[in-house]
Parts: sequence; structure tokens; C-alpha cells
Amino acid sequence: MAVSSSLILSPLHFNFIANNKDINKNLSFLSANPLIFNISSKPTNINKGSSIVLCSYKSGSGLTAEDKRVLRERYGFDPNEYISEAKNERIKEGKKQGKGKEVVAEEAAKVHRTTHKLLQVLGGKAKRKKLLSPKGMDVRPMMEVVKGAAFDILQAADGCPASLRPGRWLDLYSGTGSVGIEAISRGCSEAHFVEMDPWVVSNVLRPNLEWTGFLDASVIHPVRVETFLEQADRFAGNGPFDYISVTPPYTQVDYGMLMSQISKSPLVGENTFIVVEYPLRTDMLDSCGCLVKIKDRRFGRTHLAIYGPKWAQKKRKSDKTLQNTT
Repeated sequence: MAVSSSLILSPLHFNFIANNKDINKNLSFLSANPLIFNISSKPTNINKGSSIVLCSYKSGSGLTAEDKRVLRERYGFDPNEYISEAKNERIKEGKKQGKGKEVVAEEAAKVHRTTHKLLQVLGGKAKRKKLLSPKGMDVRPMMEVVKGAAFDILQAADGCPASLRPGRWLDLYSGTGSVGIEAISRGCSEAHFVEMDPWVVSNVLRPNLEWTGFLDASVIHPVRVETFLEQADRFAGNGPFDYISVTPPYTQVDYGMLMSQISKSPLVGENTFIVVEYPLRTDMLDSCGCLVKIKDRRFGRTHLAIYGPKWAQKKRKSDKTLQNTT
């Protein structure tokens, strides 16, 4: 009759074939060995009364990591496999015990985010005031050359080259707030900033609004842009916005879906101007709802598209015709 005990899965296995007379001798050898073994014996067809002794190594026997590595290498196993498996098991066990979230939180806390003053307001009543922006590439503000060109085009298209008309500006993916702040500085009466990163809101956006003196003319929406657009009815109580800027992180949005969502939103009216910054090799439609594309310019790898009412497009064409005749 065979007597067996449950086996422990292990990277090391030793097999012995012994006669019944030698079992006690083998057991004495195994008990003196510092490794911990489980033993299973059963009769075989080789010799009547013979037994097969299966010995399995169990971790926690006092061997060092280097000893385990040497033993695995000696018996033809990958010496690094056990280490990686053990590490994965510890990670899994930590997650089961609820330690996974703590580890993630600790890692996030180690990342120390800082700011610097590289941006500035280009025109209007806050001209030349420096603005905070995060160090690194987690927030990528609109380049100043692009921002300057965008406002020059808007002011010319709107019929007032010196400033913007006193309307409402919606700054989507606002980040530092550089675009919306520029809008208030150049004549807008109110700006709404949509930024989902709480650290950026408290350490960059709000300080910039306080520093420029535009906090009272601003509304901060700490939500995702998609959520803001889905709940547009809540935020369009005073009618459509006069200006909308769209400066998303290039790799994290689908421009086709984003522009489709904006074009169908009640936030857009027939006299709204939309400024869109987009990367190279991105197809932008010639219209956005009831608006038409009045300008599309390239700045290196960055493109700038501006949509507006049809009367603005006709005005630009008539201005060009007048310049050519003179």
C-alpha cells in the first residue's frame, strides 16, 4: 500500500530509488539535511517491495539567495527564474493584502513637481507679466509664437486689430491658463478654465490668475474636458462662448471625436471663434458645425487652425483684395 503526502511545488526536485532495507538509511540522511522534504513512496514494477522516494525542496529552509541560485544552476535550471518568480509573488501578495495602493501612493509622493517662470503675457493690460509653468513635459503650454499669431489673427478677423471684443473665453485643456489669461489681458470680460489636474490648478493656474489680477474675472472648472462638454448645458447658461481655445495633449486625444463633440455643443454659437492647436499629420476638417476654417498655419511641427463665422472669412478675403489693389 502506498503512503503519500502532498507535494510542495518547488524549483528543486531530487529523486531516489531505494530498496525497503535502505529506506531508513535514506530517511536519516534526509532528516539531517538542512532542507525540508516531503516524502511520497509507492511500489513500482521494477522490484517487488521497492519504493520511490520523492523529495521536494521547500523555501524558507535557511539557504541564502546565492545558495539557491547556485543550486538551480547546478541542476540545469535558470538561476534567475526563481528570483523573478519570488518577486512577482511578493507583489501579488502585497496587492491581496491591500498594500498595492499604498505602494503606488508612495511612488507618486516621491515625484516632486516644481514650477518655473518661462511664459509671459504678450499683450494688453498684463503685458510682460511672467507666468508659472510646471517643469517637465507633463503640461505643454502653447508656444508664445503660436499664441501671439493666434491672437493677431483673431483680432484682425473680429474687426478690431488692437484688442478683442469684450466677450467670454473658454480655455479647454487650460494647464497654466496662459491662453485664457492672454484673452482677458487683451479685452475679454470673462474666461473659463477647464483643467483636470488638481496640482496644476492649485500650484500654477490659480497663482497665475492671482498674480495677473484676473481671478475675479475667471471661473475654474476642475474636470475632464470630455465631462465638461457632455454637461455643456450646465455651463452655457449665459449662451454660447465668443471664443474657445483647444490645446490638448497631442497623443491623448482623438481630434476627430473631439471636434465633433465641440461642433455639436451648445457652447458654440454662430459668431464663435475656435482656436485649435494640433500636431503635424493630423487631418482637420474645413468646418466645425456652422463655423468655417478661416486660417490654418504651420509652426514647425505644430499647426494652428482657426474656425469662425462666415462673415469673418469674407472680411479677410475683402481685406486681402484691398491690400492687393493698393
